[in-house]
Parts: sequence; structure tokens; C-alpha cells
Amino acid sequence: MLKLQSNSILLHADDNVVIALQDIDAGAKVAHVEQPVLGQVGRGHKIARRAIAAGEQVIRYGQIIGQAKRDIEPGEHVHVQNLGMGEHSQDYGHAEAYVPIVPAETERTFQGYVRPTGKVGTRNYIGILTSVNCSGSVAKFVAEAAEKSGLLKEFPNVDGIVPIVHGTGCGMSGKDEGYATLFRTLSGYAQHPNFAAILLIGLGCEVMQIADLVGDRKIRPGGDLRYMTIQQTGGTRKTIEAGLKEIRELAEIANKATRSPAPISHIMVGMQCGGSDGYSGITANPALGVASDMLVRHGGTTILSETSEIYGAEHLLTRRAVSVDVGEKLIDRVRWWEDYTARNGGEMDNNPSPGNKRGGLTTILEKSLGAAAKGGSAPLVDVYKFAEPVAKHGFVFMDSPGFDPCSVTGQIASGANIIVFTTGRGSVSGYMPTPCIKLATNSEMYGRMSEDMDINCGDIISEGVSLEDKGAEIFEKIIAVASGAPSKSEDLGFGGVEFVPWQIGAVM
Repeated sequence: MLKLQSNSILLHADDNVVIALQDIDAGAKVAHVEQPVLGQVGRGHKIARRAIAAGEQVIRYGQIIGQAKRDIEPGEHVHVQNLGMGEHSQDYGHAEAYVPIVPAETERTFQGYVRPTGKVGTRNYIGILTSVNCSGSVAKFVAEAAEKSGLLKEFPNVDGIVPIVHGTGCGMSGKDEGYATLFRTLSGYAQHPNFAAILLIGLGCEVMQIADLVGDRKIRPGGDLRYMTIQQTGGTRKTIEAGLKEIRELAEIANKATRSPAPISHIMVGMQCGGSDGYSGITANPALGVASDMLVRHGGTTILSETSEIYGAEHLLTRRAVSVDVGEKLIDRVRWWEDYTARNGGEMDNNPSPGNKRGGLTTILEKSLGAAAKGGSAPLVDVYKFAEPVAKHGFVFMDSPGFDPCSVTGQIASGANIIVFTTGRGSVSGYMPTPCIKLATNSEMYGRMSEDMDINCGDIISEGVSLEDKGAEIFEKIIAVASGAPSKSEDLGFGGVEFVPWQIGAVM
């Protein structure tokens, strides 16, 4: 537990920097640093504990976050002006630190929607899924017409009608990696347990054909999947009319679903961080890591993602892998990203964003070490491609960009029925059909944006709340929201524009 009078925190005995816990003026004395601070330092930023020579590794969390670009004096602000990436190669030690997790002694349940597939939903929506951008407006027209008609008043067990629209599906190759990624994404949403029923709408001439998505297999049993194309149906007006007829029939099916007790092993949490700051790796992320471990002990599943934001921390995950093969699967994705950024004229250190840097984060290595804390300490049981169905219970990794809406889209397509999102700067978003729980990393932002934040993790610093207690609070919140309690983003109506498939490859 932190001492409330401390104005800085030393995160690891090997660190040569401390983190300011408040705005600090030049000449002030700070805990863990013998010399006075040489200039003004903002909350969440780093201060040198001792002299750091040019080229020397800068250490935070006991790990490398970069190299000094010049000599750094004791008490000096350590940030973009004197800290760069430098060499950061690590021994991956695949599976060397693997320790089986101890199962929970008691079984917990939540109130969910048990589907014919055996999966369990946390919400009961009807989805209008589009194969291509060209059918997006018509999908929205159908949803709007259904809502204006008062149809939902007749079916009180239906949470709503969600049009899932996007900007791709055509002008692309029909056989490359980008096509396969979009196909997995749309298929994952079509089968998601938070959708009681799906209406699939295409234009008709697109690359992503409805017939290919549906195929000759039953992607949803029980007649709760309907599909049509605008061209075959006869245009906009006729498609809206036909769509309304299908929505009414699907609503009759969806309305029969009711909540019933289910083991929390059916909860799958997608873990995200966005608008991160210097507190993210100290408060909300490690607290979420505690909650993640608790859920895994109960047989549940947690998904860590954002491959570009575990760069520099991947060695901490590979050492926890259940096998060498699983560790190597993760490194294969990291190597893919190094090639992907290089061939597109980017670099892995394009992240952190300007907002992250204002919050105290300097290099992607530093950001990644804090982001990886969301994964707790449970073994890494498998690694998945973007939107690939997650088939194993436990702590897993899904490959994705660091762009939050895109990464969450992949997690939901992979099966996540809850999203937990940590933020230090104050991200606002929601992800229908999956509820999103927001965790604030600091009390100041929580005070400004409490209408958007579900839990304040800043009290770990401001009030000395333990990570264990905060993790338990998050765990209970996950169960409550999974059982139907609305999250703040749901109350505000978010989720209509955050479906963002990962576009890979040329637009033609």
C-alpha cells in the first residue's frame, strides 16, 4: 500500500527513475531522489533517481523502457527530450516461468442468455450485419424504421436492434490476408452470443459475397439468421419493407430468450487500454490484471490484444506461455508486425500518441510494459489471429492493431461478451453488442468524467486502496454487467460507430 504523503513512487528496486504522483515544482524534494528536482515535472512523468549516462538503459518496472539520448542528471525530468528507444533485445525464455493457475474453490454464476450453441450471451440484441459499405445505409434505414414503428415495445426481452456497418467489403482482393481477416470478423459477429438473431444485408455485386458468408453450413442454428441483397430484393424501399418483415419474425424468436444462471466460465473479457497515461501501468492495468486472474481461476477467459502495444513486453508473456509453441506463436505475430510496419513506411515506435506523451509515457516499450499488466499473472494458454474464434479457456492473446475500436472489433468477433477498457486521458466509446466497462487510472480524470467512467482506480494512489481490493471490485463489476447491469457507455448510447474491421492490403 502506498504512503499517501509520498509525492513519487518507486515501482521496482532496480529502477533508475521514479514516477511523480503530483505536479512538482523545480527545486522540490521528492521521495526516492536525493537531489532536488531540476525543473517542473507533471503528474505521471518520470524523474531520474541518479545520474544516467548517455546510451545507458533507462529502467522502469525493473524493465528496459529505452536508452538515454544524452547524460541525464539526478532529479531531471526524463521524457522525449532525453529518452529514446535504443536497443531492447530480450531473452524470450519460452514457457520457462509457466506455473499452472490454482482453480477457485467455489463456483460463481451470472445471469446470462444460454444460446442453442451452448455459448452464453450477456445481452439480447438483434443484429443487422452488412457485407459491404454499400449496404450500410439501408441497414440503418431498416433499424430506424423498426424503432419508429414501435416494434420493440412488443418484445420487451429484446435489448435493441444494432446495425453493424463498415467501410469495406469491396474494392479489395477476394483471396488475400485482408479478405480472410474481414471474413473472420463478419462471421464472428454473425455467430456472437450477444445477438439473439441476425439479419445479413448485402448489395449483391460486392467482393464479400453473402453466399460465401452463409455457405452451406448453419452458422446459426434455429432459424435466427436471415439474409438478403438489395439488388435481388428490388432496391432500397423494397429491401426496407422486406427487412422489417424479417426483423419482426426475428424479434419473436429473440423475445423468447430469458436470463438464467450460468457459470462465469462462460464470460469472455476483452481487455483494452486507450488514452493511457503514466498511471495506467500503476493503477488500472495491474488492477485489471488481478481481476483477469480471478476470472481465469473460475474457468473464464480474458483476451489481451494490441500487438503493437505489447512490443517490448512480449518476453514477459512468452515466459508464461504453457508451451514453447504458444510462445513462438506470439513472437511470430510480433515479427509480422515488424515487417508490416516496415513495408508501410512506419515503425513500431510510432506509438505512444501525443496524448500518451502528455500523460507521461515516452516510448512504446514503456507503454507496452504498462499495457501488458492487464494480463495479470495467469499462464498464456494460446495466441489467436485477429477475429479468430477463441476456443480455449484461460488467459489468451489475440493479434490486433493498437487502434482501440479496431482491436475491440476483433475481440468481439473472437467471442468476447464483455469489454473492460482502462483509460488515463479519458476515452469515450462503447461496442454494441458487447457492454464496455470503463476504468479510470487517476482520480482527477475520474472527477471530471465520472459520467463516462464505471470505476475509479485512481484511489489506489489517492486513498491507498490495494490492487487486490480494486481487482476484486472490477471482478464483481464484470459479473454484474454480464448479468444485465448497464455500463456507463450503454447508458450514454455508445456503440453505433465503433465497429471497425482491420483493413489489410490494397484498396482497389
